[in-house]
Amino acid sequence: MAISPELQYATLNEFYLDAKNPRLSRHYVNADSSQEEILEVMNRWDIYELAASYLENGFWTHEALLVLKEELNGHHRLVVVDGNRRLAALIYLHRAMNGEKVSKKWYRLIGDTKIPKKIFNYIPYILIDSRQEVEAFLGFHHNVTGIKHWIPEQKAQYITQLIDECGMRYEEVVRKIGSNASNKVQEYYISCRLLLQMEECLEDFSLEDTKFRFSILYLSLRIPSVQKYLGLDISSDPQVVRTPVPKTHLNALGNFARWLFGTQQQSPLFINSQYLDDFGMILGSPKAVQYLENNEDPNFDHARQLSSAGEAYAAELLREASANIQNTLMSVHHYKDSQAVQFAAERLAINVKELLDQYPNLRSKFLE
Repeated sequence: MAISPELQYATLNEFYLDAKNPRLSRHYVNADSSQEEILEVMNRWDIYELAASYLENGFWTHEALLVLKEELNGHHRLVVVDGNRRLAALIYLHRAMNGEKVSKKWYRLIGDTKIPKKIFNYIPYILIDSRQEVEAFLGFHHNVTGIKHWIPEQKAQYITQLIDECGMRYEEVVRKIGSNASNKVQEYYISCRLLLQMEECLEDFSLEDTKFRFSILYLSLRIPSVQKYLGLDISSDPQVVRTPVPKTHLNALGNFARWLFGTQQQSPLFINSQYLDDFGMILGSPKAVQYLENNEDPNFDHARQLSSAGEAYAAELLREASANIQNTLMSVHHYKDSQAVQFAAERLAINVKELLDQYPNLRSKFLE
């Protein structure tokens, strides 16, 4: 029996949240987290809307939880492997109804509503035999491919579980989750394994430092200069890239983690993913890399100036300045008597003079 065809029912306190839920950050998954810790994390998700729906419509049988019997603390428990958000919403509703300590928004939600006890005492669930037997359903239903939204880190953790714990190849994962892009599966896996290698090999690295920046890591690994700097071979099979960065490049891995995620004493080298192209150019410049490696708190703009990205950036700024001046010329004649506009024009003239001093050929072309 893979998934039981029989719909069963249990009370709220018989169910347990899944500590292996790939939607939890890896910090909580690896920490053998308690039910309260998991619940606290899930309170940050969009469970409030679910709870409001249950107050209005009840808990329908088509929303039945998928449950696995697993041993927790020496006892066999009903662990919810699909439906953790639904379970968390019910737990918070139940606590608010009983006057337990929850945030005020939950009390405001229930208001004077009389909640039928059936919602908490008669919860539908379907029993499954093992996690492996339900993985295909979970991957397709919850979107590694697009049906329900998971953030990139959650997708990567789920894919990594399929490969590391079930021994799947990239192509098998693609079929399991309904994706049509094996390269994305590969990129998610390598990104997750790289984080794990950072945690294992770097003394001052913490997964907490990577919060909200997984996408930047994921996107950066597509850049050839990043791959070269880390010694990555992203085309290799999972068995090869299980440890993505070779021992010869562990110093580079430490530098890369510091630049991308920062440390307790140092901010990341850049914040937004829009700077990834420039970061790639920086890592492709030996002079810029030397500057980054030899400074404890390097400056991104200075590193960019040392690389070919500096040239591109300077040209972009000049194009923007030119476009702004063109727009200003369309209306500036209306403000000939404005001291503020005249002062701004004077500052512009000074800057243009300094710019032309850098390019004598332009000075001779336009001013002589």
